[in-house]
Amino acid sequence: MSSVSAPSNSSATHELHPLRNQWWCFLLLGIALVVFGSFCIVEPLVPSLASVVILGFLLMAAGITQIISAFWAGKWSGMLIHMLIGVLYAVVGYMIVDAPVVNMVLITKFIAIFLVISGAFRIISALTVRFPHWGWALLNGGVTLLLGIIINRQLPQAALWVIGLFIGIEMIFNGWAWVMLALGLRVVAKRS
Repeated sequence: MSSVSAPSNSSATHELHPLRNQWWCFLLLGIALVVFGSFCIVEPLVPSLASVVILGFLLMAAGITQIISAFWAGKWSGMLIHMLIGVLYAVVGYMIVDAPVVNMVLITKFIAIFLVISGAFRIISALTVRFPHWGWALLNGGVTLLLGIIINRQLPQAALWVIGLFIGIEMIFNGWAWVMLALGLRVVAKRS
């Protein structure tokens, strides 16, 4: 028998006890995420474009902040490099905001490359290491590799739906996780 045991059910209930009366807030959050996630899947261009533009504005804000902090810190040996990195952030952010559709295609291309490379690495590691249940890792690698190839072959049209689809899927799963937490908290509230 192992000396390390999983946390008891009563300790998990104790941690959730203060949240039990607000279970409906988590339920509303989960429902909202599922609704917005579904919208992202139905209309993936809107979240794709919005996420690229937001990324550009965040980079510009980070660049401006870094430039200001370089001057604020005063004269030191790293001031020039700190300021140049801030300028780089701001310029890249501006370039992204200035041409969001082009950058949507580039980001989608990076996603496709990442999926192809990570899928290939998963396949190679599954075939060479052959750890327990390695077939699942092989399947995971194959699906990931295939997804990357499909996205790459669909470019530039894939840029119109890939980012929004991925955001939508993440929002739906995140929303359902909050809904399930809310339902669990509701049960805790009824018991007490």
